[in-house]
Amino acid sequence: MDPLTGLLDSPRARGAFVIRMVMQAPWGVRVLDRAPLTIAAVTAGEAWVSPSAGEPRLLRRGEIAVCRGPEPYDLSDRPDTQPEVIVHPGQRCEDRLGRSLEEPFMRGVRTWGNSPDGDLEMIVGTYEHLGESGRRLLDALPPFFVVDRNDVGPGALDLLASELTHDAPGQTLVLDRLLDLVTVSVLRYWFDRHGEDAPGWWRAATDPVVGPALRLLQHNPGHSWTVAEVASEVGVSRALLARRFNELVGQPPMQFLTEWRLSIAADLLLEPDSTVQAVAAQVGYGSGFALSTAFKREHGLTPTEYRAQTLAA
Repeated sequence: MDPLTGLLDSPRARGAFVIRMVMQAPWGVRVLDRAPLTIAAVTAGEAWVSPSAGEPRLLRRGEIAVCRGPEPYDLSDRPDTQPEVIVHPGQRCEDRLGRSLEEPFMRGVRTWGNSPDGDLEMIVGTYEHLGESGRRLLDALPPFFVVDRNDVGPGALDLLASELTHDAPGQTLVLDRLLDLVTVSVLRYWFDRHGEDAPGWWRAATDPVVGPALRLLQHNPGHSWTVAEVASEVGVSRALLARRFNELVGQPPMQFLTEWRLSIAADLLLEPDSTVQAVAAQVGYGSGFALSTAFKREHGLTPTEYRAQTLAA
């Protein structure tokens, strides 16, 4: 598993919130949900996105906005339109007087808005929780950016739009996977175009020495790796691997492995019926005690405390 997979495939990332939003001007929505990642794709009309920091940006048909929480932002027909709808954590929607808008704004299967046939149509997909193993990837993103659907391939977005129009068995799973496909395509495109802002391990993934080493560590975190063994697998000297890995990734191989193991452990701890001992074995620690010691040093909480606190959030 790599960090991009880890970001979207943790237990907390599943069951994302996906709707088709239909609005007739004037309209304004203030998003205070604190969700870590939201994808908003305009399929008809235009909309303005106003981040809490930075200038408003007009979204035209075919453009996809990516909003990284927890900072608030506004969606509206014009940048000066006052929001009449407030979206709170848990996707709870109210007007400015605190009255629920969930029922009044329902317009059919997974369709929500102030009009059944408004000028603005937008697909909104929100990850209310994401995996710890992809946190560094998420932290490398700007709070807000826009890409064109043609730059990432329109197919997945078309499938997502089609799936939203009807109810069927297994739809939550299908929507999750289609939204993941759109999100992965968008993030890949952004990092490839903005390599200087990408994490070191992302840029190093194509290096002929460090790339294979990264994949060995990421895909087999439970193995008792040493720098010498990784170097042997890659076919270079220990000194060359250590030097090049540190240059490109920004940290030694074993430090990277330790952080990666503990990130995966954080996600595995949220799986139903997981135990600290079982998680320790999966990520390369000889005992639950050894994992607990390392985990508390990294996260400031024991694995048990982390699980209880995260699941309660």
